[in-house]
Amino acid sequence: MKIGIAGGGVGGMAAAIALQKQGHDVTIFERARAFGRIGADVNLTPNAVHALDGLGIGELLRTTAARPEYRISRTWDTGEETSRLPMSTAAEERYGAPQLTIHRADLLAALENALTENTIRFATQVIAAEEGGSGAVAILSDGTRFEADALIGADGIHSAVRHSLFGEDHPRFTGLVSYRAVFPRERGGNIPNLDSFTKWWGPTPERQIVTFPLNLGSEIFVFATTPQDDWAEEGWTLPGDIGELREAYADFHPEARALLDACESVTRSALHVREPMPRWSKGRITLLGDAAHPMVPFMAQGACMAIEDAVVLARALSGAVPDTVSEAFKHYEAARIPRTARVQEGSLANNWLKKGSNADWVYGYDAWEAALSESA
Repeated sequence: MKIGIAGGGVGGMAAAIALQKQGHDVTIFERARAFGRIGADVNLTPNAVHALDGLGIGELLRTTAARPEYRISRTWDTGEETSRLPMSTAAEERYGAPQLTIHRADLLAALENALTENTIRFATQVIAAEEGGSGAVAILSDGTRFEADALIGADGIHSAVRHSLFGEDHPRFTGLVSYRAVFPRERGGNIPNLDSFTKWWGPTPERQIVTFPLNLGSEIFVFATTPQDDWAEEGWTLPGDIGELREAYADFHPEARALLDACESVTRSALHVREPMPRWSKGRITLLGDAAHPMVPFMAQGACMAIEDAVVLARALSGAVPDTVSEAFKHYEAARIPRTARVQEGSLANNWLKKGSNADWVYGYDAWEAALSESA
């Protein structure tokens, strides 16, 4: 079949790889002119790594990614550990894949490398979508119309495809601003657990510090949040003030403060969410990833859910013909909506693994074997 994908991010490219392996003719429309080394991190937990291994890119990811040894929870003031979950080899034995933490650009490069040549049409954005007489139509930013047997909206939280299907709807500001930074490992001095994913839980859910290694452990990523009444500034990612961030965490444990002291600069962005949707598809058009289920990053599952979506969607379309695409999309929805809604809600609650709760339902999910028998 001829399939169009709006958005060349992690989910869109993962879907394209899976669909091309089935023999489909896939075109991705990506508004960027090229993929640059932007962004900082992607935390790929075992469920996502297992899915990517099945796409054939896991070996390449491992050449630059770090493998956190543990997932640790610590208390903001005393430093007490409230949970320590073995990862790395232990996760590989338990879940079939390790956790990998990787620069977003390296993940995108690995995905792009697995696509057939000229799959991505850069500098071309899908600005609307509609059902056509014989399939789905993507209306492009250059004014042309792309007709396909199926169309997938993987175009993020501001999805034009979503807007075309379900009308105007705005993401809700959570009242939280996130800060991100990366520093060379040597600047960390004697800070413990730099080889692990560590979350410092604050006195309220609005304050937390998360850190983990990148680039085979040579760099350390830091994420933190602060409360804010509103977000009226232009742009979603802006330069931040490292001094203000340090002041906001002045009452935290010295080892937590040392992480911020090691950062020379930060970026900041608003965290937005939408409520879980009861359906993602209309006819031969469906949604994937943040276009369908944007979530705050407190379970580190945003990219992971998009990767799972991609695999399950391709499986649902396996053997489909144009006349059965809409039914295949119903099976895809039925398999994915309950899980992604649970993760959306759990992320917003921000208490998962604080004291060692069950990780298996997240990390042990197998996108290659998930049931597709139910219909929405």
